[in-house]
Amino acid sequence: MTTQEQMIREKLATPLDWAKAACHSLMEAYKPEELPPDGRWHYHQGVFLVSMLQLREKIGGDEYFNYVKNYVDYNIDEHEHGNFLWNRKELDSIQAGLLLFTLYRETQDQRYKIAADKLKNMFPTLNRTSDGGFWHKDRYPYQMWLDGLYMGGVFAMNYNRDFGAPELLDMVIEQERLMRKHTKDDATGLFYHAWDESRKQPWADPITGKSPEFWGRAIGWYGITFNEILDFLPEDHEARPEIVQALQELIDGLVKFQDPRSSMWYQVVDKKEDPENWLETSCSALFCYTIARAINSGHVDKSYKTYAINGYKGLLEKMTFDEKGLFVMPEICIGTGVGDYQHYIDRPRCENDLHGVGSFVLASLVMQDLLEESENDLK
Repeated sequence: MTTQEQMIREKLATPLDWAKAACHSLMEAYKPEELPPDGRWHYHQGVFLVSMLQLREKIGGDEYFNYVKNYVDYNIDEHEHGNFLWNRKELDSIQAGLLLFTLYRETQDQRYKIAADKLKNMFPTLNRTSDGGFWHKDRYPYQMWLDGLYMGGVFAMNYNRDFGAPELLDMVIEQERLMRKHTKDDATGLFYHAWDESRKQPWADPITGKSPEFWGRAIGWYGITFNEILDFLPEDHEARPEIVQALQELIDGLVKFQDPRSSMWYQVVDKKEDPENWLETSCSALFCYTIARAINSGHVDKSYKTYAINGYKGLLEKMTFDEKGLFVMPEICIGTGVGDYQHYIDRPRCENDLHGVGSFVLASLVMQDLLEESENDLK
């Protein structure tokens, strides 16, 4: 570690400091409309900018709001119709709609409400499996992918909260039930990346239709969604006990596969002994988030906090800084389709990918709450 890096690290005393450093790094690197893939309405930008808005909720800062607003305004035209371009054939396109709720509440600009309505109206048009599960994308017929629940479900629940559409909450509960039915592994509590009802994909088990591997980041999106659903569900909702149980079983599975040396998690979660497997930062951030938020919300007991704290410390050890002293998150798997073990192991790794940095910021925010509650620190 260089002297410069050591000095920077000494100034980053709390998870909030790390979250600010991560956001600042990307704000320095990109204008809002340049966030990659530039010029698009996309979940990569959505994940990062949602984390920025959540940071703003904790510490304030007009620069965060303005940065998000400039991205959205670049994509939504100035006319009263709220026109914008997005891929209407995939769940991934809905996630960035989470940005619209804060913008509408604080500006009352009708364009944001109209855009949210357009995204909400996608749900009835989506193709479905025979039992009602959303296809992940039209070009992946009869396939449910684990990350799709986060990409569409969290938006739907926020829409119901802000604009009143209770059928959307029912929809999310049903989609979660179907996803869990088709992808959960009862032996580990983990979830396979995808399910193919047609059993035609090369990766699909000919009997179950399940994909063969537990890919880290997809499971991480699911962990986020479990926590989100439980925040939106009434205390007496009939689905609540089984969702809490599934979250608890997931966390039990995650801590079982946590790397004992680094306290991080692997690209393929359950194969930590394989020398080809590698520690992946975005899933490690999402798993820290999942565990810490479940503790903060009382869904698992405080004995799990050591796993979250050690995982976050391990994650911080991986972070680096460039020649300007700006935050760099390495070892992020680029986006990936479904495949066999070698497919995941061979996926390229990158730095400061938006859904990686967004995941890190989200983890930092819930870790701040956990550390304040437990009176621990990062030293």
